[in-house]
Amino acid sequence: MIVDKARFPRDKCCGDGLTTLALRELEALGLTPSMVPTWNSVDAAWLRSPSAREVRVALPADGVFAAVAPRRELDTAVLQLARDAGAAVHDGHGLTALRQFDGHIDAEVEGLGTVAARYLIAADGMWSTTRKLLQVGDRGRLGEWHAARQYARNITGPAAERLYVWFEPDLLPGYAWSFPLPGQRANVGFCVLRNGERKGHAMNQLWADLFRRPHIAEALGDDVVLEGRHSAWPIPAGIDRATLSRDRTLFAGDAAQAADVLTGEGIGQALLTGRLAAEALLSAGASQPGAARRHYELAVRHHLVADHRLSMLLSRALSHERGARAGVRLLAGSESARRCFARWMFEDEPRTVMFTPSRWHRAFFRRPGAFRAQGATDDRSG
Repeated sequence: MIVDKARFPRDKCCGDGLTTLALRELEALGLTPSMVPTWNSVDAAWLRSPSAREVRVALPADGVFAAVAPRRELDTAVLQLARDAGAAVHDGHGLTALRQFDGHIDAEVEGLGTVAARYLIAADGMWSTTRKLLQVGDRGRLGEWHAARQYARNITGPAAERLYVWFEPDLLPGYAWSFPLPGQRANVGFCVLRNGERKGHAMNQLWADLFRRPHIAEALGDDVVLEGRHSAWPIPAGIDRATLSRDRTLFAGDAAQAADVLTGEGIGQALLTGRLAAEALLSAGASQPGAARRHYELAVRHHLVADHRLSMLLSRALSHERGARAGVRLLAGSESARRCFARWMFEDEPRTVMFTPSRWHRAFFRRPGAFRAQGATDDRSG
């Protein structure tokens, strides 16, 4: 059974970018790009350093390694896959209370009454109601990153086709982006590390200033129109210290603080932790909650924690202009570096795979992308 307070389809404040990790998880679920009306596969990323150096980083052509898909459409498609697999979906029903017992868990759900289950996988986001009800985690926590985005249309500049990542000096180690969608539209936004200097009014001023920057204005074109209001959201990236389980409950996605601490990306991590949670429950069985918790926490540590710690070190290097300039300069001068960086940036391989032999495989940095069998590369932009 799936219970969600939101009623679908619904918008989700997000950059809408899908990494290779997310794409492979979605393909394994049975999703195809044709299920998402405004899906856009991309074949390159355009990076701009703080010194204004710009470089095109091509993605491999063998399958899809990056895409843009509005969350309103993507989440609706994934939810339909759950229905097709036999799950009873109850959207528009909020969780109000939880009681955990030796053999089961009771959830009080608006409009449904008491729902009894052997386990609960809580994938209810940064402000997880489940965590609050179980008194797990820090109260008032705001996350490691802050992001804002808005959709734009009538894009006549190169951003109509190109995926841009701008390393702005005042955003480091964060960045601004423009992710292309069909029909001369894009998802435009920024992501910054949260600190004591960035208050709400400063964020609003930063947003207004973003579109006045000459290189961003040029990329979007003179006729760009911003749709509706911009939205902002916090991003939790603390998987190395997060509480991942409590009795018969496992936390996944933002509820497990699983977002990438280097980029703020969280869709792939949410899909991965959701799958790992399901595998832990299937492995342990109904009567072994302790085994389920151990299985899940070991799996999360194996897949995410080492990469998280390396990403924290890289984030510190990128917090200085010198580090960001050096990185883009290296890419500009080496095709092999661009090739490896493309796979690394879009999470084709774990960042610490070279140092974790248990994750080695024969096709290291040579695996095809997702959806190769569906021929989804024909409409790629960039």
